[in-house]
Amino acid sequence: MSNPKKIAIYGKGGIGKSTTTSNLSAALSDLGYNVMQVGCDPKNDSTNSLRHGKNIPTVLDTVRSRSNDFEKVIHEGYNGILCVEAGGPEPGVGCAGRGIIAAIELLDNNGIIDDYDPDVVIYDVLGDVVCGGFAIPIRQGLAEQIYTVTSSDYMAIYAVNNLFKGILKYANSGGGLLGGIIGNSITNSAQKEMIKDFSERTGTDVIKYVPRSPVVTKCELDGMTTIEGAPDSDQAEVYRELARKIINNENKFVPEPFDADDLMDWGSTWINRLLLEQKVTYEGIQSSGGGV
Repeated sequence: MSNPKKIAIYGKGGIGKSTTTSNLSAALSDLGYNVMQVGCDPKNDSTNSLRHGKNIPTVLDTVRSRSNDFEKVIHEGYNGILCVEAGGPEPGVGCAGRGIIAAIELLDNNGIIDDYDPDVVIYDVLGDVVCGGFAIPIRQGLAEQIYTVTSSDYMAIYAVNNLFKGILKYANSGGGLLGGIIGNSITNSAQKEMIKDFSERTGTDVIKYVPRSPVVTKCELDGMTTIEGAPDSDQAEVYRELARKIINNENKFVPEPFDADDLMDWGSTWINRLLLEQKVTYEGIQSSGGGV
């Protein structure tokens, strides 16, 4: 039995976290690794693009059905990727964080991950909050490295800063440490510079910038990752580069997050630069006759 590399990927809802995670899983699979992706988001959609848009029964669905056949929670996706969805509580009842705790404990206590002996386990975790079940990969050191997906949007970076506070809190008690930041949906140099400045000021690192691309949207509408739907595209190569960097990355940072007021002051200094860059881009499109 191998000792799998376990990582967790966090990100604010809607930031492209699950898209990035699924393309990372697909790229690692293409590189020859046996991959398991565990969706820890109550929406249960982390692995959809690995299974042509099809939902799968969740761990908590299995628990609620009082079934002991926990093999039913493992479903194969693209290129044999093992797909698991933790699931959430019944609507209006219970706590999503608690649901994730129950699901992960069930996977561990029944040796389900060990039985499949993956090379890489990726936990896809909602990053708007880092309390309760959402903090398990950090608090219990379940993942040896934590990655966070962010854009240059202030609220996305605000969520990352909160995540850093959670990592810092448990850093001296065996908690997971930061592997790096993934800058996502990048369209101009100012966005890159803002994320890079944030990483430097918090004592961390950007492992990869992922540009915004309509190819990603097209493939997702077709129920596929970019790796499967457009394997020869530039965007697919970006995800392969990300996969190679993550599988070889040994960095483990203890972040130095901003205080809330300092983060707001820092963010305000970047507003004009971002707006100026957007204005230049807009005027460039207009002058070329491209419209908007």
